[in-house]
Amino acid sequence: MNPSFFRRIEEKTGVPMEEVFALANAIQNADFQDERQVRKIVRKVAKLANKPVTKELEEQIVASILKNGKSLDFSKIQNMM
Repeated sequence: MNPSFFRRIEEKTGVPMEEVFALANAIQNADFQDERQVRKIVRKVAKLANKPVTKELEEQIVASILKNGKSLDFSKIQNMM
């Protein structure tokens, strides 16, 4: 991978690539039927995106992910935010 590509992403988002890779790894290895894991990932994504997530919104996102099990529709979740 091109290091300058990652530097540009860090500059635009303000998120260190180590955190992005850690999140990607957590998502890849997550059990999306485990409510605790799902909540942890939702909170981490919100923190990295610097988006406030109300308790109600967190409940909606978690319920949507748990309902869909292994298939995760990021566009649906993005629309909720």
